[in-house]
Amino acid sequence: MTENTETKKEIKILAIESSCDETAAAVVVNGRDLRSNVISSQIALHTLYGGVVPEIASRKHIEKINQVIEQALSDAQMTLDDIDAIGVTYGPGLVGALLVGVAEAKAIAYARNIPLVGVHHIEGHISANYIENKDLEPPFLALVVSGGHTHLVRVVDYGKYEILGRTRDDAAGEAFDKVARAIGLGYPGGPKIEKVSHEGDPHSIEFPRAKIVGGVYDFSFSGLKSAVLNYLNGCRMKGLEINQADVAASFQQAVTDVLVGHAENAIDEFKMDKFAIAGGVASNGVIRHAMEEMCARKGVKFYRPSPILCTDNAAMIGAAAYYDFIAGKRSGLDLNAVPNLKLGE
Repeated sequence: MTENTETKKEIKILAIESSCDETAAAVVVNGRDLRSNVISSQIALHTLYGGVVPEIASRKHIEKINQVIEQALSDAQMTLDDIDAIGVTYGPGLVGALLVGVAEAKAIAYARNIPLVGVHHIEGHISANYIENKDLEPPFLALVVSGGHTHLVRVVDYGKYEILGRTRDDAAGEAFDKVARAIGLGYPGGPKIEKVSHEGDPHSIEFPRAKIVGGVYDFSFSGLKSAVLNYLNGCRMKGLEINQADVAASFQQAVTDVLVGHAENAIDEFKMDKFAIAGGVASNGVIRHAMEEMCARKGVKFYRPSPILCTDNAAMIGAAAYYDFIAGKRSGLDLNAVPNLKLGE
């Protein structure tokens, strides 16, 4: 830790996130004090195409990034002169989208001589829990469930992670999107399936809950997705009516059961008394409620970010960047986007 970070009472991080289809900037003080959080979403644009189009996402980031940074500083009542470090997502994600944020962060860092901290996107999701839960300290167990990732992680310390399990194929969020498209709900799949499922019976259709040989905490949702598609095709071939709500609810329940089961087993094995969820799919009310019930039954403290901090945002990047910064981590101006970056690299 440098003398500057030891003596300063407030470390102000300007954070930038552009890994997929949200252009975001935030100002976070001391890792947990959120001063601003600006998000420019592209959902309406990509809905026209049924999913995220990388080239369009990158161009939109270029169009919006200066605007969101200026707004984040304005909302925080700060200027770049007040900022102690720039935190930016450099992976994983869409390479073109990541490059926009990384280039912007490097330009500001160079022009204003401000330290730069590259942040892993999944570490950011985990760190979102620090912002609203001031009592949360490592060690704890975290489940990150998003469009591109499903990770079960032991948070050993700030910036130190042990991956217990990850997805072998489709992430949970991908499965939500593909199933939503198959039953005619469109994009984005997660919120639409959750909404429709309120009218359905989650036990009406018995979809599989995959177990991975040789990876007790790994996840696989491609088989579940295929089972849903086969069910739909079977109904159509037989001329049977498809109850959209029942399919959505039963699929959602199958995903929930797998996530809760893995989390519960890990809590038991590693004797954890704190459990946190994160990522876009963690905003799903059914999954949140099931996790909360499981934790209450086991006497485990349950943490979850507000939905706005579950989906991609820069506040979470600022929280992660703070702990990396005070640990002495710095990135050079040769920082590059790493679309397949693994946690811990």
